[in-house]
Amino acid sequence: MFRISQYIEELVTPKEPGPRPSPPGPVVIWNLIRRCNLTCRHCYSISTDRNFPGELSTDEVFAVMDDLREFGVPVLILSGGEPLLRPDIYDIARRARAMGFYVGLSSNGTLIDGDAVERIAACDFNYVGVSLDGIGATHDRFRQRPGAFDASLAGIRLCRDRGLKIGVRFTMTRDNAGDLPRLLELVEREGIDRFYFSHLNYAGRGNRNRRDDAQHQLTRRAMDLLFETCWDFRQRGLRKEFTSGNNDADGVYFLHWVTRRFPERAANIRARLVQWGGNSSGVNVANIDNLGNVHPDTMWWHHTLGNVRQRRFSEIWTDLSDPLMAGLKRSPRIVSGRCGECRHFDICNGNTRVRAQQTTGDPWAEDPGCYLDDEEIGFAPALAPTVLRRA
Repeated sequence: MFRISQYIEELVTPKEPGPRPSPPGPVVIWNLIRRCNLTCRHCYSISTDRNFPGELSTDEVFAVMDDLREFGVPVLILSGGEPLLRPDIYDIARRARAMGFYVGLSSNGTLIDGDAVERIAACDFNYVGVSLDGIGATHDRFRQRPGAFDASLAGIRLCRDRGLKIGVRFTMTRDNAGDLPRLLELVEREGIDRFYFSHLNYAGRGNRNRRDDAQHQLTRRAMDLLFETCWDFRQRGLRKEFTSGNNDADGVYFLHWVTRRFPERAANIRARLVQWGGNSSGVNVANIDNLGNVHPDTMWWHHTLGNVRQRRFSEIWTDLSDPLMAGLKRSPRIVSGRCGECRHFDICNGNTRVRAQQTTGDPWAEDPGCYLDDEEIGFAPALAPTVLRRA
């Protein structure tokens, strides 16, 4: 995840770069339930409105939580499906908060009514994120449910009015890119705390709809708008969080934006971006699915590292016998093509590997989702061999 607002703040109040942080354990995104009351077009878990057998029981979830805490995991993001459909979600959340986890709720928002928001507030969630795929009919079309937008917005407003930290998540494709400006206006108008921009990743239903992925020029315009909006908000004293995910080239593109807009800050920003270090799938980000399978992140459901019913998460996460995990944890990673020769590899760390794997079968090939041109990354294809690797 790229924290846009953090680096915008660096333009106002620069900080000295330091060593790359090493969290005690990964952020765990936990798909506690696969059932969902919606059938979204780009759902990575391919959820539907039915029960899925074999999901972890409450006691099994609690046992895994004990191991996660002992292992040093700082953050749990409780997701689905729709996590509010799980009867024990509030018990899980309360226990997680009592154990000292930072706990986020990832919901579609349609089930957040007056009763639910009080129960959410009583759990003391650190953050509630609601996905919106556009405004009005655009969102309803993506969610394949008439009225879904109004229901989600009502849930957002209830959380906001209850004093909860609330955010909107948006996954952009060619079909909804035109709604991005209006979504940013909604964030300001509705007093929403956070906006998360997700690039489409080739996984789950998103993989089947990869032809809908935004073209690179469209992505660049969207990122320009995000950077300018975040800067404008900061100048006007509106302290909101802007983040992006699923494309670590965002950090490099931000550096180019800074070089154009604030050239005197570019060197410091670059050093701070290197400190960030880019993609951390399999290192600082982990996923547990509804059956207890562990994955390098949420977009790797087709690659299982182990199951928490058979082995502790801590054992699975530190086992390098899996070639993918060994490669993800290697520093620097060994990648080929444009990624391997990119002069900014130390910022993005080769970007997200799942797109390369889904399109070529090779997780170490160049990322087809990188929207930077050859000049921007210092790549000279006419002079380069067929396969280039970073040693």
